[in-house]
Amino acid sequence: MHTRSIAVAAAVVILACGPVIAQTRYPAVLDGHAILPAMTLVAPPADAPPELQTSGRFAGPPGKRVDAPESVPGISALSDKAAPRSTGLSLPFKGQPVQGFSGIKKLGDGTFLVVTDNGFGSKANSPDAMLMFHVVKPDWKAGTVERVSTAFLHDSDRKVPFRIVNEHSPRRYLTGSDFDLESIQPIGDALWFGDEFGPFLIKADRTGKVLQVFETRVDGRVVRSPDHPSVAMPAAPGPVKFQVRRSKGFEGMAVSPDGKFLYPLLEGPLFTESGEPESKGGKRFLRILEFDVDKGEYTGKSWKYALEVPTNAIGDFNLIDATSGLIIERDDSEGDPVQACAAGAVKPDCFNVPARFKRIYKVDFAQADADGFVKKMGYVDLMDIDDPQKLARQGGRDGKLTFPFFTIENVEMIDGERIIVGNDNNLPFSSGRALGKSDDNELIILKVTDLLEAK
Repeated sequence: MHTRSIAVAAAVVILACGPVIAQTRYPAVLDGHAILPAMTLVAPPADAPPELQTSGRFAGPPGKRVDAPESVPGISALSDKAAPRSTGLSLPFKGQPVQGFSGIKKLGDGTFLVVTDNGFGSKANSPDAMLMFHVVKPDWKAGTVERVSTAFLHDSDRKVPFRIVNEHSPRRYLTGSDFDLESIQPIGDALWFGDEFGPFLIKADRTGKVLQVFETRVDGRVVRSPDHPSVAMPAAPGPVKFQVRRSKGFEGMAVSPDGKFLYPLLEGPLFTESGEPESKGGKRFLRILEFDVDKGEYTGKSWKYALEVPTNAIGDFNLIDATSGLIIERDDSEGDPVQACAAGAVKPDCFNVPARFKRIYKVDFAQADADGFVKKMGYVDLMDIDDPQKLARQGGRDGKLTFPFFTIENVEMIDGERIIVGNDNNLPFSSGRALGKSDDNELIILKVTDLLEAK
């Protein structure tokens, strides 16, 4: 039986710039582990365009369509410094992948609402990847995950203010070339999604029908990424104006306990007029915005989240009470350091850039400083999870479990002692759990009482 531990101080080195900062690390104990296999597919609706029967036809060689099923090998090389490695799966797929959970919300009956990521990683390669969300039910005893239901996003009332891939189809199903959904929040009869491409906020009903799309405003001005529909390349070589780096739009999005406000969090820093990422005191920071749900507009308030390492990103954000929440902060690497290559080696049969920084921080808004930086109350290390009961379904070793995935994009409090955490497996491009094997969707329950009670 786990007994509550005394928190230990852990020194964190800020790479590239900044001093060494002491932070409080709290223990995390595995309390459940369930797995949804990578190759979990769902058939598109009967009224979907025929071309959506197959997905991933544009996710192989850039600029080319590949129609032959499972003819393009999945290769994992998510870091610029990583050696390309086969993941054991090949594109295109017959059907739509359920994979890639990028947001989670508990429903109170043992089930969870999850949203599937945009498809295959970019706007250009995902026009045949359908946007969808699911209700899933983990069986912690059996270690499995049941897909209870699936709904597909569609724009049948023509609320999306730009041309979509399926513009002239009756139902107008949305794809990963229209939006990149990274977070989901149910409020009343509606669902709210945070998008990376615009970035946008999207309001939909429970069937997935889009009701409204909202531009992003920071400090009173609209901010956009290069994937925003209004951003175009110039006719001659020259600068293109945007404020949000590609794939760094809304990643996590929390909601106030009363459902009156949303708090979307950018994955990367905004760019200033000088072209530099926002920073203060040598530390880059991300914006947490406030959106008034009833008014359908941003309030103008924002907070700052300081990254521990300039190249880090966040994976998810959910509140645990009125003033504090949980944020996943992670590096851009994957793989267990136990399977690391020898120093300087770049080989496909080992991890030459293994995962190092995978943490969940508790932050507090009420203790934000004069500059608006939320206070980090402490963290748990997902690369050092205690597993005294040996509950790990895969990846466990010597009473420990690591969660060495490139993108970990799901965190939600279950109760006053436990949280649920899940990865986005970037099907078929992530292979962080085992060399040569595409990652599954893994959900884990962690007992983190000390972190949740941190003041």
